[in-house]
Amino acid sequence: MSETSDLLAAIADTGRDATRGGYSRPVFSTAERDLVSWYTAELAARGLEAETDRNGIVWAWWNPAGLPLEGAVVTGSHLDSVPGGGAFDGPLGVASALRSLDLLRQRGVVPSRPLGLAVFPEEEGSRFGVACLGSRLLTGAITAEKALALTDPEGNTFADVAARSGFDPRGFGRDEETLARIGTFVELHVEQGRGLIDLDAPVAVASSVIGHGRWRFSVHGQGNHAGTTLLEDRRDPLLAASRLVVAVREVAAANPGTRATVGRLHPVPGGTNVIASRVDLWLDVRHPEDVVTVAVVAEITRRAQEIAAGEGCSVEVREESFGATVDFDPALARRITGVLDGAPNLSTGAGHDAGILAAVVPTAMLFTRNPTGVSHSPEEACTDEDAELGSTALVDVLADLLV
Repeated sequence: MSETSDLLAAIADTGRDATRGGYSRPVFSTAERDLVSWYTAELAARGLEAETDRNGIVWAWWNPAGLPLEGAVVTGSHLDSVPGGGAFDGPLGVASALRSLDLLRQRGVVPSRPLGLAVFPEEEGSRFGVACLGSRLLTGAITAEKALALTDPEGNTFADVAARSGFDPRGFGRDEETLARIGTFVELHVEQGRGLIDLDAPVAVASSVIGHGRWRFSVHGQGNHAGTTLLEDRRDPLLAASRLVVAVREVAAANPGTRATVGRLHPVPGGTNVIASRVDLWLDVRHPEDVVTVAVVAEITRRAQEIAAGEGCSVEVREESFGATVDFDPALARRITGVLDGAPNLSTGAGHDAGILAAVVPTAMLFTRNPTGVSHSPEEACTDEDAELGSTALVDVLADLLV
């Protein structure tokens, strides 16, 4: 087992989901907090002190020359997960960052810039509905007011949950001092598709993150008794919502390159013998061209209104988040590609904190091969050999940027 895999093995039992399979590690949960404690201990074992900033991002600095922290090279990823997610989405980047520090020291690298290690909270948005929430707060891509008002499925606000976890809600928001410390950001992540399988390569350099967003559709009908209400008298929002899910696929198929998904649907009140009064469903749409994403959502909204009216229902639509397509810094990508002897370049349809930071600092990403091509699922994978090759690639890149 490789050193990188050794690190991951230490957290292999944290947050296992016996119902869904895989891992469920939502932000501020016991599992996610346990992972942060593990990470803090790993930093301490390397002589580094963890610092948690006012947005919940965990930082550590390797700065043997005692240089000013401004303009540091930073690497890292996230530890939270989607419900029933895989073992590598996020933690591989965190473990590789720790491994890269070990390798830099073994190689005797004397950095001319500090190295920062970072772990970002709520990257998946699985609890509060907005992906990359920590990096969005850091950069000001979301206002503190909007973030603090977000609610989880149990109705808890982000402000209340953060406060219970020891954070001062008044401190959240764009952090100029911390941003000034980041001169370059490089994130390693397991690939979440099959690009590297098809290329037969272990590592790739990211070229772009496809634009994507999330929208909440609330279909309103009339709650009633399942046994006494005749079919012709029903205003069933679940029937309308079901037809809308099919329409989402139809609209996406009519717009090549579109990825549109309904992965979560919640009927209210949710009784077996009750006709729902309301159904909430969440739409995820992604396309390389932002104008197409906007047009697809508009057409889905039109279809939703048409379908709802046909069932005697109404529908409300609310945008929860949207991020435009991000092209990573081309000069930095060329430099990294050269360091890695012409590693292939790949775009990705998955969102990342690197995509948020790219708006304010030079940013790059590395992908490590996933032999199943499956992610956000227990089937997500990475071999020990590829995990170590990814860490080696990361340390090669960091060594080049630090000297």
